Amino acid sequence: MAMEIRYSNVSADYQLGPIRTKNVLDDVNLFVKPSSFTAIVGQTGAGKSSLLKVMNGLIRPKQGEVKIGKYSVSSNNDPTSLKEVRKRIGMVFQFPESQLFAETVEKDICFGPLNFGVGLSEAKEMAKTAIYQVGLDASFLPKSPFSLSGGQKRRVAIAGILAMKPDILILDEPGAGLDPIGKQEILSLIASWNKNNKLTTMMVTHEMDDVAKFADDVIVMEKGKIVFHDDVRTFFADLNQIQSWNLDIPEARRFQLLIEEKTGVSLPKICLTVEELADCLIEVGLA
Repeated sequence: MAMEIRYSNVSADYQLGPIRTKNVLDDVNLFVKPSSFTAIVGQTGAGKSSLLKVMNGLIRPKQGEVKIGKYSVSSNNDPTSLKEVRKRIGMVFQFPESQLFAETVEKDICFGPLNFGVGLSEAKEMAKTAIYQVGLDASFLPKSPFSLSGGQKRRVAIAGILAMKPDILILDEPGAGLDPIGKQEILSLIASWNKNNKLTTMMVTHEMDDVAKFADDVIVMEKGKIVFHDDVRTFFADLNQIQSWNLDIPEARRFQLLIEEKTGVSLPKICLTVEELADCLIEVGLA
């Protein structure tokens, strides 16, 4: 079931031992549409990862609440209510393969469902389904996860999240550390799950080409605040604003601006992908 996400006046601090960072989130108000694919961008330390972690209580709000469907995360959640929230949110951290630990791929994927009370035989069926969802097959299930390539490990780690059948998928730089082909394969799979299963999806990324290719909407964060939230074309339309945030633009958009400057011809729309740029060049007779 597709779930909406709503932040209401959410502020949060981050504490690791004696080190405390105040206002990693600062009075955040946000509504994320059900089934949407939202990219979260901004400079390092802007609060992007914190925005995701507060959803399942990894960081507790000191003020306000996050509503996930009918569930709520606030400063006074008890462990039982947080467990209900976490059943519905699949969170993929940076380098999720570092969390692999079991002796077989099957056992690793089964861990999450078993932890939430699913029986062993059902968990194994979930593992079979999930391994195919990430583009692998059942022959991988008896293998040691540590014998796999980096890209395969990443897929197995994500399969462990998908096996829990989340309603919401949140990802922190899911393509980090992968070669370009492996990264595009992972992101294409994520986009496919979003569309085919109506999984509300939020993804932190620094790669503007990935934002342009996969996202419906964009959130820009600065100093714990949301300073922009709109659709992807509106985001890439305002170059001055993008520069003020010290963010980049997609390669296709960069080529479009160069072509328009050199030829004096304005293309009929903002081009976010190479395919869109090629179509527009044909339309105006420049290709």
